[in-house]
Amino acid sequence: MKNNLFCFLGLSIIGIVSTDSCSLEISPSRVVVKFGDPVSVSCVASRPVRVLGWESVIAASHTQNDLSVQWRVDSLTDWIEEPICYGVFFTAPRQCEEKLNLVLYKKPDSVSISLVNHSSPVVEGREYQLQCEVQNVAPVQYLVLRWYRGKTEVYNHSFSELSPATPVQVSSTLLIVPNRADNGAQYRCEAQLELGAEGPQPPPTVQSEVLNIAVQYPPIFRSPEEETLDISEDSETVLDCTAEGNPPPVYVWSSSNLQEKADQPVLTAASLSPGLYTCTASNILGKKSKQFVIKHKSR
Repeated sequence: MKNNLFCFLGLSIIGIVSTDSCSLEISPSRVVVKFGDPVSVSCVASRPVRVLGWESVIAASHTQNDLSVQWRVDSLTDWIEEPICYGVFFTAPRQCEEKLNLVLYKKPDSVSISLVNHSSPVVEGREYQLQCEVQNVAPVQYLVLRWYRGKTEVYNHSFSELSPATPVQVSSTLLIVPNRADNGAQYRCEAQLELGAEGPQPPPTVQSEVLNIAVQYPPIFRSPEEETLDISEDSETVLDCTAEGNPPPVYVWSSSNLQEKADQPVLTAASLSPGLYTCTASNILGKKSKQFVIKHKSR
């Protein structure tokens, strides 16, 4: 009798066809399970059944006495598991099946961010690639990679076109053309598994470390226009040649009235004779000059 039962079950499973009129209900109908966690799902027949069971690589089971059967695993670690509940009935349709919508997921081992083929600092106006790498995540079709500059999301990348069930490594790139306002900007990426309403809330998330961007740029004066100063002989006025640049600029003053080398961004006008003074601010990326004209007020 036992051998006959196994033979009957094997023949029945081969011939099962899933139809809209299948009298089987799986509860819950969709299950999201973290890798290594337990899972339990029931299958219930709504009419008398000869055999009711689960076809599965692990934890396969069947019953001839009940209208429900459990599929239970203490620690789910099989990435290709696709449990199917089947029923062999007394009346037509005599055979049907329902496949469990099972999602086995795993958070990434790591998420990292880097500049591609470059190391900081970067130069203003040039194009660079940032890369975010995600190690060992599954299933990748539920993964969304979010890019942030500071607290602002600037880009996101989904992988819905991919379909492997097993853990994979994926990456995303972000093109940037930094300017001086980006000096000190912080970029990071965030890997998020959006597993639907049945998945954990909030969604499982792993963040990268912060990547600080140092931007180099040539000097620029706060006020680049030529300045003319009418001063009294005993007054104190400053010639301010301060420029912004990265690396910080060095300064050189030139004038026929200067007896000593001046390399500071500010000169005191009270100690200067009337005439033309030129200040040059420079760094490795360029230089800028600014002129000052000093005139003494007549008494």
